[in-house]
Amino acid sequence: MNDPASKPRFDPSIQVSPDNPCPFLRGLVGEGFVDGGTVPLITLSQTIANASGESGLKKVSARIQVRGVALIANGFAHILKSIWSGAQLDALRGGPLDKRGAGSRILGVDGKVNEDEIARLASFGRTYVDPNTGSSEPGLNAAEIKTFMHDNLKRAGSAARWYYPLLMKFEWPILLKIVGKGKGKDEDRYLSVADVRTLFNERKFPDRISQRVLSQPLLSACQLRFRWAFALAGLVIGLGLAALVAVAEFPNEVRAMLPQKGILVKLLPPPLPAVPETKAAFWLEQNWSLKDRHWFHHVSQGTATFPVPYDWFMALEQPRLHLFSRPGMMKDSAYLERFGFIPSPQSIQADATTLRRFGYANVYETKQVPDWSTRWTPAENVDGLPVGFAWMTGVTDPATGHREQDKIGLTCAACHTGQIHYQGIDVRFDGGPAMTDLKKLELSTGLSIAYTLYVPFRFQRFADRVLGPEAGKADRDALKQKLSVIGNFLIDWAKIQEKTIEGKKTWDGKQQKDTEEGFGRLDALNRIGNQVFSQDLALSGISGFEKNLHAQDAPVSFPAIWTVPWFKFAQYDASIEQPLIRNAGEALGVTALLNLSGAYPEDRLWRSSVHIKTLGWIEDMLRGPDPFKPADSSADPKFGGLLAPQWPSHILGDAWRIDQKKVDNGRKIYTEMCSGCHLPAVDTKAFWSSGHWEPNGDSKVLNAVTIPLDEIKTDPEQSLVLSNRIVDLPGFLKVNTADLQTWWQCDIPTASSPTEMVYALGLMTVVDLVARKWMDDDKTPEAERAKLWNLARKNCLNPAPGPRYRARPLNGIWATAPYLHNGSVPSLYWLLKPQNERPQKFCMGRRDYDPVTVGFAVTADERCKTGETQFSMTGSDGKPIQGNSVLGHSFERKEGEPKRPGVIGRVFKDDNERYDLIEYLKTL
Repeated sequence: MNDPASKPRFDPSIQVSPDNPCPFLRGLVGEGFVDGGTVPLITLSQTIANASGESGLKKVSARIQVRGVALIANGFAHILKSIWSGAQLDALRGGPLDKRGAGSRILGVDGKVNEDEIARLASFGRTYVDPNTGSSEPGLNAAEIKTFMHDNLKRAGSAARWYYPLLMKFEWPILLKIVGKGKGKDEDRYLSVADVRTLFNERKFPDRISQRVLSQPLLSACQLRFRWAFALAGLVIGLGLAALVAVAEFPNEVRAMLPQKGILVKLLPPPLPAVPETKAAFWLEQNWSLKDRHWFHHVSQGTATFPVPYDWFMALEQPRLHLFSRPGMMKDSAYLERFGFIPSPQSIQADATTLRRFGYANVYETKQVPDWSTRWTPAENVDGLPVGFAWMTGVTDPATGHREQDKIGLTCAACHTGQIHYQGIDVRFDGGPAMTDLKKLELSTGLSIAYTLYVPFRFQRFADRVLGPEAGKADRDALKQKLSVIGNFLIDWAKIQEKTIEGKKTWDGKQQKDTEEGFGRLDALNRIGNQVFSQDLALSGISGFEKNLHAQDAPVSFPAIWTVPWFKFAQYDASIEQPLIRNAGEALGVTALLNLSGAYPEDRLWRSSVHIKTLGWIEDMLRGPDPFKPADSSADPKFGGLLAPQWPSHILGDAWRIDQKKVDNGRKIYTEMCSGCHLPAVDTKAFWSSGHWEPNGDSKVLNAVTIPLDEIKTDPEQSLVLSNRIVDLPGFLKVNTADLQTWWQCDIPTASSPTEMVYALGLMTVVDLVARKWMDDDKTPEAERAKLWNLARKNCLNPAPGPRYRARPLNGIWATAPYLHNGSVPSLYWLLKPQNERPQKFCMGRRDYDPVTVGFAVTADERCKTGETQFSMTGSDGKPIQGNSVLGHSFERKEGEPKRPGVIGRVFKDDNERYDLIEYLKTL
């Protein structure tokens, strides 16, 4: 082929294959601009773009369009060949661009021109004045060409394909744009029939078109490489900017598009639900004063849940990227509310407007009960953090004894303070299940630290807040080094945990993997075990005990804790009787500082930051006075301390009004179907005279009904954690489970190995050692020790054989949705339906409470809103998810049928009977 820059005038001897039916491409071949066979895509795109007469971005666009069309011209099976070699112009017939008789039919399959078809083309046009010569000639403008193409399709009938109209947009209209005469709008531009005839018969362009091509020679290979390198660099920069904007402005959408197990998704914050505007908030009366509430919400129990000091947390920014503004702070209450936390004032010594905004100035309160909390150390909330956040001051390292920076941790209230939402009104209550997602908070805090270290300008702002704007480089470098150590530990520990769990099996031989806890659930038992028997050892410098890690695969709904101090066993699985062991174990699990190192003097072993005395105060507030020793000896026993919240019909609308007739009907149903396990209502004499009250020291405790797992058949996972999980401990710790027999006269088996033991025995012994060490260091008098321990409550295993679940009294049951211990049933209505009819999926997060079904109204196949978490019984593969069974505790036995596992009662006659029972349960 001749170089276009030195191309000779038209040579009629150049042949064009009949298998090239495109008039424009025939002209390029006939004039010698391109070969008649295989033409590289870049050559073809440059040549046609030059012929178009366009410049700048329009010319770039033309090249891109030509390359796209040419790429598929020979068929999709030849795309790779086209990319490598180019388009085959002598093999276009029969390809995707060949309209097979649905086109103009000017050129036959033999390559001969049909003059009749040219005449037909002319018949769709009219006479135009040539702007160059002033003479008249037949031609067609854009509208007339469109009519011509539509008539071609009509003539082809059923032979026309659905995509032919798309092809026509790249044929005659493009020919008009390049070869047409005239300027301005499409209706002023026309395609000369004479030029069309010449193009078909002689394969020759008008001179003006040839001159365009000749005046713009093809770029050299070097120039092309530079152009493509420059374009690629621009594309990369553009894509980078687009990605940055997408991540900054649409992080949830970007996260959803990424592989959920990939590294990239871990760099983006977890999505959070929006918090709707609250019209009003109310704390329900529960026998605590406002001071008691605020103290319980913010008193430190000695935990450092967050991996950074208090003032560092106050200086961290939210893990969001912002292009033109700064992100908000982690400490912002409005942000923490999105994780499910309840806003709280800095102090209750505030004006009435402030108190009312937080729900504290409750207009329905008629009197204040005496304060318990004023007898103890005050709790501060100077930064206005939500309920459950506590500032730990006076911290010392348990191993070295050195003074540490103040810490920030979660308290009992973080998990055991609840609220429901209804039409813009928040109703709040103490002791109920929280609707928080601690995993999302954990991930977001870790990302906030990472962003502070690696996102430009963030560390500078962080250091300004922590050290002050005037701090020097040395201090800033030291601060960054300390923060880097924390960040690297978090990353390394996450990798260790993931790798360890990948190599472990569940109790029934399945591959271990975490079950999503989501809003309102936490696998507390496995988390405590991971913290105490693995991470605390690692933090104490002892390696090799990562093997003690276990997947978080037994999540449960946060249990209600009102009246619990009077229960012999508080946990769902009725496992631990000793209140101080129960509470101190929880504090260790929420990350108290703990020394398990043998590198320091032995008398520092088991030293911790747990506030044993504070845990005793919390238990006192929850327990209240002895119900069997009333001030008035003639009065009937009743609970004091924290009471269950009452159904808030006095606050909310008509939908919350109690129907007394239904209540009366429901009371009879409760007596028949529920009281055998859950006992009579707590305000009845039958409850207080129940044989389940056992002597305990000089008082009594309620040994509630416990039902074997094989009988109740609800999800088994939580009941098996303490008995099936095995933990190892270093020998120098000298953890001797036989000490429980000595200290508490437990009639229980002990571990056969001094280092390997059942999780339950290991945990009970370790927590016991921690509590005793605190009392020794504090030099607690014997009388006070006895009070803290409540010695009548022994630190012994439940002697009942086999795994089981406890059936607690149902006071306040309305405030504890979702139901069953693992939070698998969204409302009381569904709990009373046969187990196989219950929803297997539903969404949790910030959603309205339903006063009719008592819980959360769900619909089939409901889609979760942004940030909500989905509870699901099965995974995407259709297999059951560990810990997420919705079965058991079912009412479905028909008259005459024998009792069978998982079925605890008869089938209800109809929904009316269910709603009668639900109405009664509202009043408990």
